[in-house]
Parts: sequence; C-alpha cells; structure tokens
Amino acid sequence: MNVTFNLDSITRDNVKKLAPYSSARDEFSGSNGIFLDANENPFNTGYNRYPDPHQKKMKEKIAVLKDVETKNIFLGNGSDEAIDLLLRAFCEPVKSNVIILPPTYGMYEVAANINDVEVRKVLLQNNFQPDTVGIQNAIDTNTRLIFFCSPNNPTANSFQTELMQEVLEKFNGIVVVDEAYIDFSAQQSFVSKLKNYPNLVVLQTFSKAWGMASLRLGMAFADDKIINILSKIKPPYNINGITQQIVLVALEKPENVKSYISEILKERAKLISALSALPLVKHIYQSDANFILVKVEDAKSVYNYLVRENIVVRDRSKVELCEGCIRITVGTKEENDKLLNALKKFK
Repeated sequence: MNVTFNLDSITRDNVKKLAPYSSARDEFSGSNGIFLDANENPFNTGYNRYPDPHQKKMKEKIAVLKDVETKNIFLGNGSDEAIDLLLRAFCEPVKSNVIILPPTYGMYEVAANINDVEVRKVLLQNNFQPDTVGIQNAIDTNTRLIFFCSPNNPTANSFQTELMQEVLEKFNGIVVVDEAYIDFSAQQSFVSKLKNYPNLVVLQTFSKAWGMASLRLGMAFADDKIINILSKIKPPYNINGITQQIVLVALEKPENVKSYISEILKERAKLISALSALPLVKHIYQSDANFILVKVEDAKSVYNYLVRENIVVRDRSKVELCEGCIRITVGTKEENDKLLNALKKFK
C-alpha cells in the first residue's frame, strides 16, 4: 500500500481549474428523444448521431469481464491516448520528468517529447528485469510518471511482480503498468491490485488478443480519482460509434478471444521449437507475448532477406540490449510455415 501518494499534489493547476466540455445530451438520460441540440444531420444514415461520449454500455460489459467497477475504467483511442492524457494531466512541460525502462515501447518517449516533458531512461538489467535501484536514483521531486511495459515490448518477458510493487509502494507519483500483451502471459494482471495502490494505472488494449487493432480501443484502469481527471480532459467523442458497436458485439462472445489466444500460444511454442533448430538462430528469449525476440547471426541481412520474400518482421538489432535481434510476431500456421521455410533457405 502506498500511503504517501497525493494525487492533488501532482495534478497540474490548469487541469484542476478546467471546466470540461459538455453537451446538452450529457444532461439527458433517455434514449428516445428528439435531438435538436448538437447540429447533427437529422436524416438517419446510420452514422448521423454522435456516439456516447461516456461509452456506458461498453464500460458495463468490460467491468464484468475485468472484475472492476465502471468508475475505474477509462476508454481511449488506443492506449496511446491514455498515455498522452496522463502526460498532459500530471506533467508540467519543461519542468516535470518521466521514467522509462528501455528497451521498451516507443510511444512513451514520443508522447513525452510531444508534451515537452523530460524523459529519464533506466536501462533494464541483462535479464530484462527492471533495475529498481536505478529507478529510485532517477526519481526526484519533479518525477511524475514511471512506465512499466509488462509483458515488455520488444523483449517479450514479464517483469517480476515484486519489483513493480516495490516502486509502487515508494513512489509519490503515478506508476503505469502497460499490459498490452497480458492475455498471452500466465502472470496475474495488476488490475487485481487497483484497490491497494491509488497511484497505479493499468493499460490494456483490444488491439492484440481481441484482434481489433484497426478499431483503436485502449483501456486504462485506475482509482476513480485518476479516471475522473482523464475523462475531464479527453475529447468529448474520443471513441467513435462504429468502434463502440463492433466491440459491444465482441464482448458478448469472449470465448472467441480465448480461442485466438489458445491458437497463438500453440503456434508460439511450435515456432520457438522450429526456430531453435535453425543454424542461423543463436538465442530465443523467453516469451509471455504474441511475439518472440530472436538473436540471429546477422539481423540486418536476415531482415532484408525476409522482406525480399514478402515477409515483414522487425529489426531490433540497433536497440540496446537487443543487439543482433529480430522480433517476430506469431502468425497463423500458414504464415509461420512460410517464415520457417524461408529461413531454412537463408544463406
């Protein structure tokens, strides 16, 4: 339990004073009215009305799925929107700083740079686990956010729970645990720990296991005080109507997602086994995600060769601690077989 955390002390003054945008429909609780308030086209095209700005129906279903209350859910235009809003709500441009743990997801640094917030980097240890001593040394009175990506991108491993909890319990700022790949991991989600840590924000997404990357829907779970601030500063209609419609249908059939996950995990195991037998593969790192990090003899050459074979992977060889590595997303059986056949012919 973090007993020192004070949300008010790190919230920007302009955000505290902000009066959020509201529409007349925010004040109307019914569903069958004559809507002459928002200057919409009155003719029913199927898309002529603005979507629910509060995404009530989606949050109700997600709350049941994740065993949280709706007040602890924020929905964003991808997790990237939540990342950006956290920076805008709690970081003073030029003055504040955030801590990231490279190698990690690139948008933390990009979003910080856009908001003119200093980025402090604490390199992961050689076993790809957080350096908690280094993190504590990097924290000062202007540190507002610490980003953990677990399972981590691009290394694919989960961070040790006790290491993240150690930071949560000592830091008077917000700890963001990005769980975009949690559905492929045996590790328990930090969503279950929300009641213990008022400074915890957990990010998840519909882009990976749910197979809805094109729809751009991210989730943030946190104490309701943090959620209220994010909701206060978000654009009013940040989740479009089509996304809400499609996701509501998908939420009725969570068994489909379980099927996707099962198939991906099965293919991941087969892919790791087959890659291990190839002479060009030097090491395969343990994966808790839907991708694997593979060290090969000449990553750039392998990458370029695969592109010529119309197979696109990610060259991570220039990333610190990932030297000589390519990152391979687990595809369908047919896609994985084509990849393996191509790599067997590589010279």
